[in-house]
Amino acid sequence: MKKLILFTAALGILFGGQQPPVAQISPPATGAPAGAVAAVAQGVGGGGSDQVLKRIDDVLWFTRMADVADVDKIEFTSSPPAHTPNPKAPGATNPLIIHAYTFIPKKLDRSKKQPFITFAHQGLHANFDTSDLHVVRELVEQGYSIIACDYRGSTGYGTAFYQDIDYGGREIDDVFNSTQYMLDTYSFLDAKRAGMMGWSHGGFITLMNIMEHPKAYAVAYAGVPVSDLVARMGYEPEAYRQLYSAPYHIGKTVREDIEEYRRRSPVNHVKSLETPLLVHANTNDEDVNYLEVEHLMQALRAEGKKFESKIYENAPGGHYFNRTDSRAARDSRAEVYRFLAGYLHPSNPQQ
Repeated sequence: MKKLILFTAALGILFGGQQPPVAQISPPATGAPAGAVAAVAQGVGGGGSDQVLKRIDDVLWFTRMADVADVDKIEFTSSPPAHTPNPKAPGATNPLIIHAYTFIPKKLDRSKKQPFITFAHQGLHANFDTSDLHVVRELVEQGYSIIACDYRGSTGYGTAFYQDIDYGGREIDDVFNSTQYMLDTYSFLDAKRAGMMGWSHGGFITLMNIMEHPKAYAVAYAGVPVSDLVARMGYEPEAYRQLYSAPYHIGKTVREDIEEYRRRSPVNHVKSLETPLLVHANTNDEDVNYLEVEHLMQALRAEGKKFESKIYENAPGGHYFNRTDSRAARDSRAEVYRFLAGYLHPSNPQQ
């Protein structure tokens, strides 16, 4: 609802103060998760108002980060679409164009090799927006360059891109290719000091990236990460499960193809872990149930993998517990930053 109000107000400005007509949107089914609600509010299929909201939010990135970073929004090519109704149509198998944001600290000494972080945004059908601005600012102020891409399935780029989602598949390629873009573009970035981080679905993408590319990252942080899709489908409501079984998505329910859901789950790839990893979870998480992260940690221990973790007991904020502006959240992020700095050695680490 907040996004709809902002959207209406923004259009009012664009239309010279006249309020444009607003489409009637039916409320989602009771019990639908936040992601499903957002998908409805933005226009099912990723079209409509979300493209305008995206452009408004882009302006905020440039204006609110301009004092500390050189900000850019770039495009690069990644893997072809995973789903092509007509593979023989012109351009059907062309590499997908991915949009990404880059932040280079203004005070960075570019005569020396510097670390950088690949940031994976949260949310099933969401995008990189200024709700994470305070985290990005904190990282930039420590001396980290950052790239954050809107991988396939993200909102803000229309229906076709929304339906290009490949959960746990080629979206991982998109984020990995964003890391490679940074190394190819900025000669002062150090390939041996590439870090990765994300929360929720961003934590999931972080885990899948470091397990698929165990030599590519020096360190990683996964906050409240989606870890076990089979378990997740067991406790989420029907409206959420339907997002995954949609024809343009996984296409089948977990009951119809449990192995496909296992293949797309970090918990089933822990043997490949080589990257130093910190995991955070919260016992009162209303989105990613603690049992998912518990399964992940049990699997890592069973494989004899070294990692660090902290389980917060009923921390205020639930799923969002350490991304708020509270003192407790800032203290938790300071733990994350100390962990990252131990491997990435930024020029101005947080004390």
